[in-house]
Amino acid sequence: MKRFFIFLLKPLSFIPALLIVYMIFMFSTQDGATSSALSYKVSYHIVSIGGKVLDMDLSEEQISRYVVRFHGPIRKIAHMVQYFALAVAVSFPLYVYKLRGFPLMLVAGFICVGIACLDEYNQTLTTGRGGSTNDVLIDSIGIFCGITLVRMVCWTALSGSRRRARVATRRNKRK
Repeated sequence: MKRFFIFLLKPLSFIPALLIVYMIFMFSTQDGATSSALSYKVSYHIVSIGGKVLDMDLSEEQISRYVVRFHGPIRKIAHMVQYFALAVAVSFPLYVYKLRGFPLMLVAGFICVGIACLDEYNQTLTTGRGGSTNDVLIDSIGIFCGITLVRMVCWTALSGSRRRARVATRRNKRK
């Protein structure tokens, strides 16, 4: 019965990745003005919160200047974060399906970079937007970090169980 539930649930582990891909493509199908307005709002909130955290007491004019200054980098960081989340959401299920080490990096990386390329191509078809190879490179940084995090977490989590299994095997051999 347990195997039956695992058989049913394993494919569902890809649902977070599919939802993230959907979100990425929904953002990339926004026209240029809508996308800029949304990222400007996000930048505004980040600068406002940053000013409060740093106790800077910024005026509206100062906030606007900082938003204009940091808008580009915030958009690029958003690219990295989206693809970091995608890489984690793709890598964990692949790890569950026993893909480990370099093959995990290769397959998950290929899937995620492929999605990044499709996303940039999709943007070329959207009014007021354009594709950018620089964005794919920025996305790839997030992808690499996400896959590396999954490998480190899974290796750390499994190293304890592997150690216990080796100890149990040694005990059984002694008996």
